[in-house]
Amino acid sequence: MNFKQFWENFGEGAVYYPQLAQKMGGVTAAILYLTLWRWLTNNATVQCSSKEITQATGLSEQEQQLAREQLKARSLLGFSLVRSHPPIWSYELHLEQLEQLLGNSTASDPQTVPQRPTQSQSDPYFPPRRQPISVSVSPHYQFSGPWESQEQLEAFQDALLDYAKQQGHPNPGAWVFKIVDGISKGIKSPFWEEFIAGKPLGETQKVQQEWEIEPGVPYPAFESERIQYYVHQGEPLESAVAKARSELRNPVKAKDLWDGFLRKCDRLADEALRAKKEGVQTPYFPPSFSEQSTVTKESVMEKLSQLQGNSPLLEEDSPPEETLSEEEEQSSEIPSIEHLQKLYDSPMTSSWVEEQIAKHPEWGYTIVDGEVVDQYPF
Repeated sequence: MNFKQFWENFGEGAVYYPQLAQKMGGVTAAILYLTLWRWLTNNATVQCSSKEITQATGLSEQEQQLAREQLKARSLLGFSLVRSHPPIWSYELHLEQLEQLLGNSTASDPQTVPQRPTQSQSDPYFPPRRQPISVSVSPHYQFSGPWESQEQLEAFQDALLDYAKQQGHPNPGAWVFKIVDGISKGIKSPFWEEFIAGKPLGETQKVQQEWEIEPGVPYPAFESERIQYYVHQGEPLESAVAKARSELRNPVKAKDLWDGFLRKCDRLADEALRAKKEGVQTPYFPPSFSEQSTVTKESVMEKLSQLQGNSPLLEEDSPPEETLSEEEEQSSEIPSIEHLQKLYDSPMTSSWVEEQIAKHPEWGYTIVDGEVVDQYPF
């Protein structure tokens, strides 16, 4: 096969120089520039269509556009669109800039034109990911604030940590960091003022509301009224206490409830005065208005200790060597059915009642369908 005839079938060949391509920004830019140089007229301008360039070089319209941008970025080529249908371009070659670029062999290439976005980058439904923003961080970051020494700062942090634990913060460490970081940035904090004054943290920040006898302590009748409300709704006593105290810690809701409570008190007072005028000696008031003793751990433990020490249900079996006179003396201390039934109805003492009835058959009691009854009613 004659290779000369084979290559002639493809028309005139185009040559590019690898070193020139590096200076111009790529092979396509070098091919386009050399082709336009061959077509150059006396005034250094060339007018041709994209189709003519494609026939002469094989470059597609997208490759021609990329080549034009690369050459324009290096100030080697100027171009303008003369006609859009079909597209005819007017090119102006800057040969002086080319000589300067080739003469400065050590000069670095100018910044390349950013590539056109691909289909995946220009997809409106899948936008490109943003580059992460880097933030410089000091390697040895330390808080700077009104404290005089590192020891004073650590003592302040310890006090804040203890206070956060007492208040029940879910993340005490993060809360302490927020307070100290805010002070270091110039934010005024009452906690620091309390700390340097030697006062307990949070002491000066307490506000006594209208419905409180002291900051954080509502009137007992008001609190008892809310507890009874939830009890009547079917809530267990523990849940009723928790819900009542939770809503009374909310100033906005507690204010509305307090207004309603005052209206109720005013109505009850009017009814009591009217009843007194009609001759009633002791007008009715709800149980929540009567004075009630405060339930504490000590009071509960004292009652339980009295129950364990004095209740006949907890007495141990008498030793076998007891005399008959002692047994007769104990028979007078047999508890009543009403007393046993009351204890059996309580979940805390129901099992005790069953054990004591089993241990003392001489009482003559038994349990039938949850009721304490006498085995020998006659």
